[in-house]
Amino acid sequence: MRNLKFIFVSGGVISGIGKGFTTASIALLLKSAGYKVAPIKFENYLNIDAGTINPIEHGDVFLCDDGTEADMDIGSYEKFLDDNMSKENFVTMGQIYKTVIEKERRFEFEGEDVEAIPHITDEIIKRIYHLANIKKPQIVIIELGGTAGEYQNILYYEASRILTFKNPGDVIHIHVSYVPTPKHLGEPKTKPTQLSVKTLNSMGIQPDIIIARSENYLDQRRQDRFALFCNLKPEMIISNPDLSTVYEIPLILAKQELEIKILKKLNLKPKKADLKKWEELIKLIKKPKKSKIKIAIVGKYFGTGDYQLRDSYAALFDAIDHASWHLETHVDTVWIDAERVEKMGSEIIGNPNGIIVPIGWGARGAEGMIMAASYALKKRIPYLGLCYGMQLAVVAFAREVLGWKEANTTENDPLTKYPVIYLIPSQREFIERRAYGGTMRLGKWEAKVKKGTLAYAIYKKNLISERHRHRYEVNNKYIPYLEKKGLIVSARSKVENLTEMIELPKSLHPFYFGIQGHPEYKTRPLKPHPVFVEFIKTCKMSNLKL
Repeated sequence: MRNLKFIFVSGGVISGIGKGFTTASIALLLKSAGYKVAPIKFENYLNIDAGTINPIEHGDVFLCDDGTEADMDIGSYEKFLDDNMSKENFVTMGQIYKTVIEKERRFEFEGEDVEAIPHITDEIIKRIYHLANIKKPQIVIIELGGTAGEYQNILYYEASRILTFKNPGDVIHIHVSYVPTPKHLGEPKTKPTQLSVKTLNSMGIQPDIIIARSENYLDQRRQDRFALFCNLKPEMIISNPDLSTVYEIPLILAKQELEIKILKKLNLKPKKADLKKWEELIKLIKKPKKSKIKIAIVGKYFGTGDYQLRDSYAALFDAIDHASWHLETHVDTVWIDAERVEKMGSEIIGNPNGIIVPIGWGARGAEGMIMAASYALKKRIPYLGLCYGMQLAVVAFAREVLGWKEANTTENDPLTKYPVIYLIPSQREFIERRAYGGTMRLGKWEAKVKKGTLAYAIYKKNLISERHRHRYEVNNKYIPYLEKKGLIVSARSKVENLTEMIELPKSLHPFYFGIQGHPEYKTRPLKPHPVFVEFIKTCKMSNLKL
């Protein structure tokens, strides 16, 4: 294989410091400097993918075109690089162990003892080279999940050490670590990162660059301390302070010439990143907004103990941000737990400029989401239903307009008199044998859009595709009854003839739109998704009428 270069990115001190955004930013810098890059994320958990993980546990599952249910960091890679990721970009320890065990069962190791080293580490390295074979990059950027010192990821670090040993001069290690500033002391403390680097050293790894996550830029004294105790030159300590938007990270790193330092370390021709478009994006984000609206999001995955969790709907919030920036509109999002709507009534939603009901599963909170859809219908508040939110909007319409008070989805009421939403027939076998992982209708599916509809006005073409993640669909048996009362099926899948989008005509409602797919997974900061652009435009208009 050609002379590939490798960058390992590890994390230190605490989780959640922004290692994924930093990795995405490094990839963007190198791409903008003219190099072809391919990022890959190695997760610690034994799940085969992220599809069966509760979003409250690990954040929003990110869905790729090929149906891969991945970590949110894969979404960051897509948004920063404007490039689609796939199963080759996402690996879990569960996948690694499963592959090695299956090889052992097939006698592929020819009677050897199968051990963590070298067999697990060899499989890790093999996945890195497999990505390189598929994507053909010049530089592979490997993000190691978790934090240095955790037992779950030690084999990833061992693979990093082995790859470095076998490819001298072609591998560097970047350590993203946290520098706290305790309030009672008032100064940044470098000792936690020193200990984190010591952990790396104990595994035979010397970081080439440290990216210090902190509240503010590091001063010279802190850089000198790092240099002394972490065996690095001061210029290899890069500040990554808290910022108003994560999309500013590449600019902050570029000001410190990170891409130049990386390329020199890899013995590649140093080139400055061209970030003109990104600079314009930051100006747009920070530009004073011309208008302000409020959008209520009625979901079921906000709560975690005494706290509310934004990460459960990370892709949705990104989609709102991207569209609102380009429309120069400030959006206040109000997070409303669907169970609270059930208990306290839909009046707690108030009078927002728009309502979104996002993805969800199962009966918990579903009635609150249906109430939110009914509330938007009756109050003529712009409504956007995403996946489950589309299905429950159909239920709400059946109850409110057709008078079918018992209408429901069979996911929540198998014996409902009016099963307007039911299990896709091909999914029945999977449910019966409890084959939940990776068996939904997943990934990119094409749909035909009906001319003269809101959907067509949004997409401006007949054939479109969105990413899907569901088992239930609108029941074709009841569509004639729904259509007779005004509901429009504005898009159907090209292959299976499933309902992909529903809407009401403007004569009945300013914006009542549902989509079975997930446009939130395809939005980019430089290319906001048209569904969210049109929704926020309508919300702005409703604000003017109040």
